[in-house]
Amino acid sequence: KVKPQLEEKEGKTFDVFTAVEFKTQVVAGTNYFIKVHVGNNEFMHLRVFRSLPHENKPLSLHSYQTSKAKHDELAFF
Repeated sequence: KVKPQLEEKEGKTFDVFTAVEFKTQVVAGTNYFIKVHVGNNEFMHLRVFRSLPHENKPLSLHSYQTSKAKHDELAFF
């Protein structure tokens, strides 16, 4: 659900977009930190926010990090 948001921010499309690892952080909602394979040996780390159910808001791409490798640790950011 956040792929189009990332593509718009990056100004390109991703043929490969596969989540390979994730961590969660409970706040006033949930932050998801997701390592995504975007093709070749390229990875990105995404921070996606899911609001509380009663707020009825869609998932939102909060921030992301580019130029990551498969072995890079997925950390909170």
